[in-house]
This record gives sequence, structure tokens and C-alpha cells, in this order.
Amino acid sequence: MPVMAEIGSGLFYTIKGEGTPLIFVHPPLLTSANFTYQLEGLSLQYKVITFDLRGHGRSGFSKEPITYRMIANDIAKLMDHLSIGKAVICGYSTGGSVVLEFLLSHKNRALGGVIISGMSEVRDFYNEKRIAIARLLSKAKAKHLLGLAISWGNSNTFKTITKMFRDAVKGDARNISQYYHYSLQYNCTDQLHTISLPVYLIYGRKDKAFHYYAQLLHEKLPRNELTFLEEKHQIPTKSPGIKSAYSPICDGDSGTRVERDHFRRFGVIPVMFSGSRYKIPSTVAIQNGLLIFEKKVLSQFLRTHKN
Repeated sequence: MPVMAEIGSGLFYTIKGEGTPLIFVHPPLLTSANFTYQLEGLSLQYKVITFDLRGHGRSGFSKEPITYRMIANDIAKLMDHLSIGKAVICGYSTGGSVVLEFLLSHKNRALGGVIISGMSEVRDFYNEKRIAIARLLSKAKAKHLLGLAISWGNSNTFKTITKMFRDAVKGDARNISQYYHYSLQYNCTDQLHTISLPVYLIYGRKDKAFHYYAQLLHEKLPRNELTFLEEKHQIPTKSPGIKSAYSPICDGDSGTRVERDHFRRFGVIPVMFSGSRYKIPSTVAIQNGLLIFEKKVLSQFLRTHKN
């Protein structure tokens, strides 16, 4: 497995596929295993990069405290290492905050951003206490208990929970605690209006605690689209199968319909590039939190939102 030795004590990453680069950022304690479905599905048409943050999973301990700016800098260094000029940066939960930080500090390296159940700050009582408790558990050497609870909550099969738990408990409790702690301190809401790149916002309609953050980002980001799925918080791993099939492909070929046994002929990209605020007109299907589109859709989205 590839490790970039120049970052910290070694940064573990996975790269698969060819095409437009998509880089995924995970939340505290979890690892790149959180994006197994995306790595397998999206790499059919795109270059997908997942990595374990410093002190998480198979990446080495970081002597430097974990901050979002440090993670954003690590992403830029990884891109240099892989000879990638620009990429779509995708983040889940607090990983979404890292996406915002990257768009603020490395805007010349990004094509756009995708925020899945994310936020620009943490200001509600429920999430503040939830993150604070997780931080205390990680500091109290209850990493296995915390890892089991979070892996269970983010898994849809026994195989998934086993993989996520095994990787989660490999992390260093000090860096995990730092990541949790920084998520309570970070606030870029006042800078959102300066982000000129397109951002796609994806939230679960059942994830009531994050609806405030969805609306906040939708109101303040100059160029964004917001989609609510009939899901809870854990969209990358817990979207339960196909929700909509045989819908028209909105790529200029009006009336085109795709049968299920032809899915293999199409690219798979995240729900980020649907092209509509509350509905998904260009969807063939949603499966495991992914949309299956013709390959043209991604390039069309980027052209539409080009400066």
C-alpha cells in the first residue's frame, strides 16, 4: 500500500482509476475506509484518491497538532506527489470543514468542492456535546469503544463495520483527540462569501441536527447547489440501495433511458453533480450514496460553473 513518507511519519493513501481527480476527506477516528464504495464505484470513470489523515488508520503519528490548515496543506502536498494540478475535494462531516479550508487556502488547486453532512462551524448544543464526548473518550483511552460505536453507526454490512473498526483503532488517540478538539474551534462562516468555486452540498433529510448548517452554507456560499436525500447523516456508507431508476439522462440526449443491466456502461460519480437544488433530474440511480451518470455530466457541471 502506498505511503507518502514526506508527510508527518508517513501518510497512507489509495489511488484508483483515471480521469478527473476526486479527493475524499474523512472525519475524526474514521479512515479512508469510510469511502470504500466511492473508491470502487467512482474509479470506473475518475481518478479517486482516499487517504488516512495523520495519526489515523495506517498513517503515522503527527508531532504537529492536527488542524484543518495542516490537513489542507497535506492534501496539496499529496497532489504534488501524484502530479495532480487540480482536483474536486470531497469531505464528509467534519471533513466538509476541511474542504472549505482547502477552497480558502488553496483555491488555485481546486476544481470545486463537495460537502456531505458538513459545516463551516459547530454552534449547536447537540453537536458540540457529541464532539466533546467523543474527544474525552479518545483521550481516556477508550478508543476501541468509541471506534466500535462510530464504525457501527457508519456501516451498512458486517464486512463494512469490521473493516472500518480495524482501521479506526489503529489511529493514535492523541491526534484523534486533536482533530475532534479543532472541529469545535474552527469557524470560517464569515469567509464563505469569498469562496468563488462551485460547491455541492449533500445532506440527509432525516439528519435534522445538520439542517441548520445546510441552510447556512446554501445562503452564504456564492456558487452552490443543495440536495437533500432521504437519509440520515451517514450518507457515504448507509444509503440503502437503489432509490430511483430509469430516469432520463439530462445530457442533451433527451428521452434517453437506461436499463439496469446497462449500468456498467456508465460512469459513477457522487450526488454532487446532479444539477438541481432539491431534485436529481439527471439521475439513473442512487446506490450506496452514489449517482450513476453518463460521463458527460461531470464535465458539463464544471463547464457550467467555470469562472
